[in-house]
Amino acid sequence: MLSRVAERIYWAARYLERAENTARLVGVYDNLLFDLPRSVNIGWFNLVVINSGTELFHERYRVQDERNVVKFLLADDTNPSSMLSSLLCLRENIRTARDVLPSEAWELVNELHLFARNNIQQGINRSDRHVFLNGIIEGCQGINGLLAGTMSRDPAWSFMRLGCNLERADMTTRLLDAGAAALLSTDPSDPTSLDQLVWGNVLRSGSAYMPYRRTVRTAVSGPEVANFLLDDEHFPRSVRFCLEQSALSASRLPDSGEQYSPVKPVLPTYAIEDDSSLGQNFRDHLNDLQLVLMDVHKRIAGNWFLCDETPG
Repeated sequence: MLSRVAERIYWAARYLERAENTARLVGVYDNLLFDLPRSVNIGWFNLVVINSGTELFHERYRVQDERNVVKFLLADDTNPSSMLSSLLCLRENIRTARDVLPSEAWELVNELHLFARNNIQQGINRSDRHVFLNGIIEGCQGINGLLAGTMSRDPAWSFMRLGCNLERADMTTRLLDAGAAALLSTDPSDPTSLDQLVWGNVLRSGSAYMPYRRTVRTAVSGPEVANFLLDDEHFPRSVRFCLEQSALSASRLPDSGEQYSPVKPVLPTYAIEDDSSLGQNFRDHLNDLQLVLMDVHKRIAGNWFLCDETPG
């Protein structure tokens, strides 16, 4: 397989996962709007900070309100990490790698891109946002299901899974960061207990609520949710599971080499024992994890791709 084709497949998987998880990330706060008391004002701008888009946001918007944040994350074509930008890049990478992918994938990607572009106002407006976000998530899952059911388990598939799992691990840390940020932005003197609401919505946004309940077998609590999404060995969206699957995919590729064969870095440690562990230090730990994942990407690009640049 040509290096540039492998890179296109890898990035197609990352953009597909990024579009889905951006919808999930916005969904965390969208769901909280229905559950939290009216007296609680969650800080939407946290989502921009979580996505490292502060500087770019301030170039386009003056007010850090809900509408501007949602528009920036979902619809802004000047934001390379917005949902629409991710879908456009997904479409371009699939188009240029059609020879090694199922023909139906191109059709589904086109349909999803058109759905998002034609209905994006539903995502910006609060009244129809939930339905729109679910449509995006289901569309991405449909594409992933098609690929899983029709692709040969050859190098193209390994690069697809490598990109998907690396992006998924990164976005799981951002879902956790969104929950921690929401709690830190609330008034600590408020007598309402918000922890279960926030962490329950984090689980649901990651399709993790029932797997969590079956595995942990306790009520929803912040420390248990964080440990589950970071370290569960069976849940396919946990950081640990994603990195182990990335290691497996990398080991099946040609020229994996000794230093790249697992593509499984030594992760920074952080003990999560009680609610006090989920403050700013926890958010710093999640940022450290994201930096490690960026380093993994650089090692992947250095070993298998011609350059370390994100293709169109």
